[in-house]
Amino acid sequence: MVGVTFSFIFFQTNAIKTSKYNVFTFLPLNLFEQFQRIANAYFLFLLVLQVIPQISSLSWFTTVVPLVLVLSVTAAKDATDDIVSTLLRSEKWMNVQVGDIIKLENNQFVTADIMLLSSSEPLNLVYIETAELDGVKGTVYFVLQGEVRCEPPNNRLDRFTGTLTYAGQKYPLDNEKILLRGCTLRNTEWCFGLVLFGEERKKTKLKHRNCGKTTFKRTSIDRLMNVLVLCIFVFLGFMCTVLAVGNSIWENKEGSNFTVFLPRQDGNSAAFSAFLTFWSYVIILNTVVPISLYVSVEIIRLGNSFYIDWDRKMYYARNDTPAEARTTTLNEELGQIKYVFSDKTGTLTQNIMTFNKCSINGKCYGKIQDVVCSFYTIHLKNTQYHIRVDFSFNPLADPRFIFHDHALVEAVKLENPEVHAFFRLLALCHTVMAEEKKEGELYYQAQSPDEGALVTAARNFGFVFRSRTPDSVSIVEMGQQRSYELLAILDFNNVRKRMSVIVRNPEGKLSLYCKGADTIIYERLHQSCSKLMDVTTEHLNEFAGEGLRTLVLAYKDLEEEYFNQWKQRHHEASTELDDREGKLDELYEEIEKDLLLLGATAIEDKLQDGVPQTIEQLSKADIKVWVLTGDKQETAENIGYSCNLLREEMNEVFIISGNSPEDVKEELRTAMKPDTADTGLLPERTLVKGVKVIADEVANGEYGLVINGHSLAYALEPSIELEFLRTACMCKSVMCCRVTPLQKAQVVELVKKYKQVVTLAIGDGANDVSMIKAAHIGVGISGQEGMQAVLSSDFSFAQFRFLQRLLLVHGRWSYLRMCKFLRYFFYKNFTFTFVHFWYGFFCGFSAQTVYDELFITLYNLMYTALPVLGMSLFDQDVNAEWSFQHPQLYIPGQLNLYFNKKAFFKCALHSCYSSMVLFFIPYAAMQDTVRDDGKDVADYQSFALLTQTCLLHVVSVCLQLGMEMSYWTAVNTFFVLGSLAMYFAVTFTMYSNGLFLMLPSAFPFMGTARNSLNQPNIWLTILLTSILCILPVVTYRFLLIQICPTINDKVMFKVRQAKATLPPPPRRARIRRTSSRRSGYAFSHAQGYGELVTSGRFLRRPAVRSSGFANVGRTTTVSFIDLNDNLQHHCVRNHYILKVSM
Repeated sequence: MVGVTFSFIFFQTNAIKTSKYNVFTFLPLNLFEQFQRIANAYFLFLLVLQVIPQISSLSWFTTVVPLVLVLSVTAAKDATDDIVSTLLRSEKWMNVQVGDIIKLENNQFVTADIMLLSSSEPLNLVYIETAELDGVKGTVYFVLQGEVRCEPPNNRLDRFTGTLTYAGQKYPLDNEKILLRGCTLRNTEWCFGLVLFGEERKKTKLKHRNCGKTTFKRTSIDRLMNVLVLCIFVFLGFMCTVLAVGNSIWENKEGSNFTVFLPRQDGNSAAFSAFLTFWSYVIILNTVVPISLYVSVEIIRLGNSFYIDWDRKMYYARNDTPAEARTTTLNEELGQIKYVFSDKTGTLTQNIMTFNKCSINGKCYGKIQDVVCSFYTIHLKNTQYHIRVDFSFNPLADPRFIFHDHALVEAVKLENPEVHAFFRLLALCHTVMAEEKKEGELYYQAQSPDEGALVTAARNFGFVFRSRTPDSVSIVEMGQQRSYELLAILDFNNVRKRMSVIVRNPEGKLSLYCKGADTIIYERLHQSCSKLMDVTTEHLNEFAGEGLRTLVLAYKDLEEEYFNQWKQRHHEASTELDDREGKLDELYEEIEKDLLLLGATAIEDKLQDGVPQTIEQLSKADIKVWVLTGDKQETAENIGYSCNLLREEMNEVFIISGNSPEDVKEELRTAMKPDTADTGLLPERTLVKGVKVIADEVANGEYGLVINGHSLAYALEPSIELEFLRTACMCKSVMCCRVTPLQKAQVVELVKKYKQVVTLAIGDGANDVSMIKAAHIGVGISGQEGMQAVLSSDFSFAQFRFLQRLLLVHGRWSYLRMCKFLRYFFYKNFTFTFVHFWYGFFCGFSAQTVYDELFITLYNLMYTALPVLGMSLFDQDVNAEWSFQHPQLYIPGQLNLYFNKKAFFKCALHSCYSSMVLFFIPYAAMQDTVRDDGKDVADYQSFALLTQTCLLHVVSVCLQLGMEMSYWTAVNTFFVLGSLAMYFAVTFTMYSNGLFLMLPSAFPFMGTARNSLNQPNIWLTILLTSILCILPVVTYRFLLIQICPTINDKVMFKVRQAKATLPPPPRRARIRRTSSRRSGYAFSHAQGYGELVTSGRFLRRPAVRSSGFANVGRTTTVSFIDLNDNLQHHCVRNHYILKVSM
């Protein structure tokens, strides 16, 4: 039996509660949450006021109906979300307790932290996938029985400290022997494990707690709305105060004349009447506070989220991955992005690694051979015109592996000792798992794509990794089976940046094999390797210049006596419970020195399709792209050139590489000083919390900035961070190299803190999660590194190129629609309310309503809801093609020009003017007016009908809304005309004789519609009111377009000129590179010699036969005429690089 000892007594169960409500708590909890919104609480307060007869002049249903509808819709949404989230959870593990021994089966999801006891594999070896935890995969080894002592639960997923006592002997327990909740069992039929931690104490949950709750992200419009709602409350109080004071004055001067037939109650003075009037007008003018605004906003955001989910042009068919809006609250924020922070590997690149080149003992392998012709030499960078290396000598070779340098194969066949040692290291120094279902059919499952590519390369060159156990690694060396005893694994981490294994070969020789970053390995090389290191450095620079990912390989032989001593100290350190990692690191440093250099590897990670074009479009939209990568500086820099982030036409690309805070500060200060435009310097502003907002500075020209990891660590210090931010923000693009996940988040937080802009972070791995959570908008790429980034993101898709459509189309439309909705919503509600305000001066400030109570109830719910939502869901200034053609259309959103405080107050002034027209024109037109039959028409009910008809016709449905809409659809037209028809249908029905006879008190406007709307002067008044309302608007917009047109006005004018025909697809001008940078892949995106080849000016000559591809060990004759024909067809499409020498 296994004994388990913990430092705490009480153990939590494994039960997980995922539901927020139950049947009994749903109603009270949900209502409590909803009434935390100021608007909902305010309308509940109004409802209480309306039940007081001395105050209320409106029926209770005018407030109850809208409030109940809003609460019901929100409650239904919350209940649906809660039910769905509960159903998605499995509850079969809820009864598991700490100390239980449980069984897992293949492909089963682990839902508790357990320690492995045994498995179905011969040596109790299991393979687990932890992609849901950290985006990587790992191996877990066998644990014997005994007493387990371990650390208390913590939030470190990458470490575990414990000991197993068995038969009086202590054995170390580390992270390799633990299965954390969230991993998945792979390639193992079954295994048994001991439950260590329950739900509340498991490491994954504690890690999430340490990271804090996921920040509730709110858009800038939401934050502005809170301020505006408070301003509206203040303004409402001001209007009610003015009307209450007016009531007090009127009561003192005119009220005494009415006391004969309207006697005051005992004790009711003018002051008390004014007090009651104040609260009465709070009820009547409540429409100035938008209760339905929040529900409408949620509906609009939900609809725009569906557009993203349904967009077929953001669907990646290869992986069957559609775009997904994982949140519905941030859509309009997509139209205001100023800074994009992007990972490189797997985000800009495909994260599919291929072994491209290598350097072994000072010799470079992998270069492309030339095609020698009689007149000139053509250097082709395409496998189609090269003879692939024939790996038929190796029956275990991977047929998908492609290599073209025959010299390396010949070196392997000639048994070059350095070459053999090189590939032997690649076959031994790794944590890859091999699966062989059929004889000779090997499948590798690697911790990272890089490791898989290296092991596959060794496999094809005759050093085949076949299988592993916890104590051995079996490989096939040039057809011979050999088993190496695995004595120790010094694993890779972000601090060490290297990995080593210590093995004993079949002859008994001890060796340490190490691979890692060049800067780390070079520090640990023996002095005798200095010359070889210089040559290898040149090759590394060449590899990095081509955008390849590099690793350096080294080894050393160990003496048996020294290793036995080291092993004993290693065992003692590994069983320590305090500072185990620090003591092990010291031992690793001791043994990983005086290494002998073998060479270096170069792996290619190709760019995703459309990355350069996407970055170019974002740049035209004035969106700054910062790439935060863990790659070395040279690799990242050349990827930057290949993806258009850095360009040769830039004035300068600054390199920040200081090794001290003083050096970094000096480099930052001198970088941009000579070229800073003095006129562009703007003063700093201070926020409420005392944080300074750094204004943008304008530089004369375009600049780029490249900073490495250790320099960035200094740049992020409080004393230097502002200098770094100023310099970086003046550059067109920024690349941060060798950065850690924490530094990625710190860079994002720095920009958020001092720049009042909207940020977006995009990545594909678990190391990008902190950056994604830190930014205003997080985008996850569903790629090769698990789903952690996607699960933490707000939006997700499969390819980086979809980002331009997400921002320039969906984001811009969402922001435009939301701003139009808000402007129009406030305008129509303010106009509706201000008419009440003016009417108060003509009704003795008696809090009488100017509209029918039914009209007040249905105004926002029925008459104006659908037309406004139609505009907010379907409107667009220009279509997607024109949006791509003119990325500058995105800039107004960054500057927040469409809706801000200024726009809000303009809406209020416009509403004030419209309300005066809507009140005083009908008032003047009906005063002393008679019908055709001579009867008086100037009664209250007819005036109310005329005013509300003018309001609905002019403001809410037809004219003003029609002027706001740029894009009419059948749905929009139906909503507008249908709402207008609905108004007249409901009005004639509610004002009919039948309803009056059934409920006289509820329908007092009997016959008003029939008797008023048949008079010509009524329709002439509606026409006059309409003209006076829209004439200033038309005049203002006409003058604005003529004198100061916006970018939207200019593009829409082009659209009208083109009669809405689609523009031709944008063609990016190719710029010929003149840089000395040896970057073949970067050159492939610049102008090449395709036009020269396809023109035939040199190729169309009399047929000349010449020898073809020169390859090691063979000669192939190629027809030059065939080569000419093939080149003309394929050269431009595949971006060949031709080196022509006459």
